Amino acid sequence: MTYESCKFHKGIFINLMKHFSKSSLHDKVFHAFFSIQSIVREKPSPKAITTYLNLLLDSNRVDLARTLLLYCKRNLTYKPNICVFNILVKYHCKNGDLDSAFDVVKEMRSSEFSYPNLVTYSTLMDGLCQNGRLKEAFELFEEMVSRDQLVPDPLTYNVFINGFCRRGKPDSARNVIEFMKNNGCRPNVFNYSTLVNGLCKVGKLQDAKGVLDEMKSSGLKPDDTVTYTTLINFFCRNGQIGEAMELLEEIKENECPTDTVTFNVILGGLCRDGRFEEALDMLEKLPHQGVYLNKGSYMIVLNSLTQKCELHKAKKLLGLMLSRGVWPYYATSNELLVHLCKAGMADDAAVALFDLVEIGFLPGLDSWELLIGLICRDRKLLYVFKLLDELVITNT
Repeated sequence: MTYESCKFHKGIFINLMKHFSKSSLHDKVFHAFFSIQSIVREKPSPKAITTYLNLLLDSNRVDLARTLLLYCKRNLTYKPNICVFNILVKYHCKNGDLDSAFDVVKEMRSSEFSYPNLVTYSTLMDGLCQNGRLKEAFELFEEMVSRDQLVPDPLTYNVFINGFCRRGKPDSARNVIEFMKNNGCRPNVFNYSTLVNGLCKVGKLQDAKGVLDEMKSSGLKPDDTVTYTTLINFFCRNGQIGEAMELLEEIKENECPTDTVTFNVILGGLCRDGRFEEALDMLEKLPHQGVYLNKGSYMIVLNSLTQKCELHKAKKLLGLMLSRGVWPYYATSNELLVHLCKAGMADDAAVALFDLVEIGFLPGLDSWELLIGLICRDRKLLYVFKLLDELVITNT
């Protein structure tokens, strides 16, 4: 076998470094990086260096990051490129050390290999906005355009849209979108989604829906459910379940993929509005329509039914859950049994307990005492003996 036939590709080591870092195996990341030159027989590529630098900073290993850059400069004659500088700027901004971030930019300007780009400026402006320094962020924006003659893109503008929304000023964020249009930059889905979220947070739901309509009229449509789910969530919490259901239908019409989160929000809204039949109908039908429901989907409705003493519906839902292999939480099961006992529904309580015991459930002392007492008062002692037998068998 020749050397060429078993040659390792550098990409293997980059993937190894990422996987080791996710598992917090930092020593193995180190060894993977420094194995590249000896095994691949080539110097680590700029991509390998920036990957390792990013992983070190994400793990807050600043000392090792400095050592890495010094090693690359001395031993690999590597000159930091714009990716390296931007990684450092991002790290300092993320940690609120804006002075160090601007120092990196100064060093970048003095370098013959790199110069600030849109990513650099966007990261700096976002750092300023997150620290409430919007005026300085706008001054930096003007410097970017006038000094470096960079043309802002939707991502750059979104820094300001998000900054204003974060501070509860969606009207100012709206002005940023108008400014974009006037300067020949077409807002994208991300810009509109950020504004929708900002308007929802201050309770301007109709304005948010108007922005969604504006987005669609401009030829854009959400390519995921995040924008819709945000608006649906706020409509549900505001008691406007009708509007939320309309948006759900709109999602289906636009063939936008829905996820469990969206339906869980709707189920919660229906329950808060007392529309339990619709919630139960959704739980019954959605899996047959290819929609994945998790345990949380069922528990949202079961908890609401139990707390509102809709016990016949709760008992029915419990049966559906068990038939689909979804086990309720212990606290909810116990609470349901207590409510059934207090409502005098001995037969339903006993049947529910039998079903739960089969999956390993042991009732709490409060529900057990209530159930046995209720059955004894109704002179249904056979039930008592069956329950005792069932519990003894379960515990042996």
